[in-house]
Amino acid sequence: MIELDKIVLHSRTGEGQMCPERQQLIYSLFKKYIDMFSSRDERVGEYLSENFTGFTGSSNVLITNKADALTVTQQDLSQISEPLGIEMLELTLQDLADDVVVATAFFHLHLPLANPFLSEEVARLVVIFRYEETDWKIVHAGLSIPFEPTQDAEMYPVSAIEKRNRELEELIEVRTQELAQANRLLQIRTETDGLTEIRNRRYFDFMLKKEWNRGQRFGAELSVIMLDIDYFKKYNDHYGHLAGDSCLKTLAQGLNQAMTRAGDVVARYGGEEFVVLLPNTNTQAALEVAKHLQETVMSLAIPHAKSSFGIVTVSLGVASLIPSDQHPAVELVNMADIALYRAKSAGRNRVELYDSLVEETYL
Repeated sequence: MIELDKIVLHSRTGEGQMCPERQQLIYSLFKKYIDMFSSRDERVGEYLSENFTGFTGSSNVLITNKADALTVTQQDLSQISEPLGIEMLELTLQDLADDVVVATAFFHLHLPLANPFLSEEVARLVVIFRYEETDWKIVHAGLSIPFEPTQDAEMYPVSAIEKRNRELEELIEVRTQELAQANRLLQIRTETDGLTEIRNRRYFDFMLKKEWNRGQRFGAELSVIMLDIDYFKKYNDHYGHLAGDSCLKTLAQGLNQAMTRAGDVVARYGGEEFVVLLPNTNTQAALEVAKHLQETVMSLAIPHAKSSFGIVTVSLGVASLIPSDQHPAVELVNMADIALYRAKSAGRNRVELYDSLVEETYL
């Protein structure tokens, strides 16, 4: 049960002076009791003195007679009927008198519960044996578990453990929800342009790759619109950069609200340039979306004294492809950018469609 070097002896003549016979007696008495206690043997009650006293577990209720002790023993066995694990740490044997001996044990108590929390605590058991008439009887037994007080007739603080488990589960649930919310907010921040509060280039690049792969699987056409604010440098020079920032915010929100399909993406690509991703959209439909965005920006009627149009306008380039592993996804963006360049060169505030034959001639 325990190594001999972990047994501490106390005799009437001094520490370590106990004769082997008395040591073996006390040890055998304690071993018999602890074996019955851990195996949940009901016969343990037969060894209790009529003058038994004691307390159990984490309770502060003192037992003063055998009848109450037997009642508590039955409650103990009914609360936990499966065998207990005893991991002995130290055992002290005391020889107090010819008819009185004491065993004090320190151990980890492993209850057959899902939560092992209690097993981390060091329990203490003090058992006093007295020779009565023809046999040794247990006149006192006190089990002390350093945990919260037990409830009602509990031997072990199972209710307290269950209560703590519920509290921990609730705390974990709250923390999990908070972490999930924090992760969602972090993801939103990493995918959102800080100035305009619409999607940023990082998010656009991610969605472009995703939709490109989807288009390859299903043979669905994918379209991109690149648009740039006309004469934006002049706007900043004339109105100031704070006004320029306000212009970008207003225009970005206008573009975002103009989109009606959940899968479409409007993002700030950089500076005064924006990009629109249109999954499962052919060339004609993409042109219609581009013209709608052009009209949306004009309807905002943001004054621009340095523009020939008198208000803020945009130039737009449109490109469409059926994704293929023969081309990288970025090629679609480059095509839309070429069309945008042609729209700006052709007078601005207009929509141009990428056409490979026209672009080769143009370039």
